[in-house]
Amino acid sequence: MRKPWQERWAGLFFVGPFLLLFAVFLVWPTISGLWNSFFNTSLAGVEQEFLGLQNWREMFSDSAVWSSLKNTLIFTAMSTPPLVIIALVMALLANRTGVLGWLLRFAYFAPFVLPATVVTLIWVWIYEPGFGLANGLLTAGGFAEIDWLNTENRAMLAVVITTVWWTVGFNFLLYLAALQGIPEQVYEAADIDGASERQKLFRITLPLLRRTTGLIAVLQLVASLKIFDQIYLMTNGGPNYATRPIIQYIYQNGFTNYRIGYASAISYMFFAIIVVVAVLQFKLFSGSKEDSA
Repeated sequence: MRKPWQERWAGLFFVGPFLLLFAVFLVWPTISGLWNSFFNTSLAGVEQEFLGLQNWREMFSDSAVWSSLKNTLIFTAMSTPPLVIIALVMALLANRTGVLGWLLRFAYFAPFVLPATVVTLIWVWIYEPGFGLANGLLTAGGFAEIDWLNTENRAMLAVVITTVWWTVGFNFLLYLAALQGIPEQVYEAADIDGASERQKLFRITLPLLRRTTGLIAVLQLVASLKIFDQIYLMTNGGPNYATRPIIQYIYQNGFTNYRIGYASAISYMFFAIIVVVAVLQFKLFSGSKEDSA
């Protein structure tokens, strides 16, 4: 019979490698980044000097921080609802047997496996004035062309459309898995009671998907707040910084202006915002245990 201390050491042996990697690649960088926010740490090799809260005070008075944060929040507000709603509609359409169901599943999920560079290249061509598909459709309908990526009030919309096309497949997959987890007996009982398709959708399917919707909303909210790749590759934050997200501003301060300390302060302010928003979102969508499916 194994002794209690032997069992404890055996458990530590199995979790030890994970704890080591967790400490090296997450805990230590987190502590180091917060520490750097109180210094003038720089990639330029200057001597490190303790600044106290100077980086934080500068951050709160930096208009570029708030304009880039505003752009991030605008993108999040524009992209999160369609990425949840469209994914749900797609899952409802694909949740069927036969060749059509498999074809829809492949078509909906395929863009998600593409790398960001390929996706942005495709959509830059689509938005291109003169020969792009988007402007071709506009001119065919009798409308004037739009310079999508170089117009301040159109560039963000263009990035949102690209993001929805690219990433909605992941949310679709989560919804589809949840739909397939609903017992068929529930719908059979509803059929016996004479429920219509609309009644089954709004009184059975959607309530049973509440937990999944909450999960998808939280994941999508955090993902949208961390927007960087598409904007950097498509507009580089332009025109006139109209699409520059806060992560790009952090990147510019840390790796272009070599101000690691200042970039760290902005990062932790943004990290705090993400945590607060995610917790509020989770509280909003999480239901009681009786609602879980």
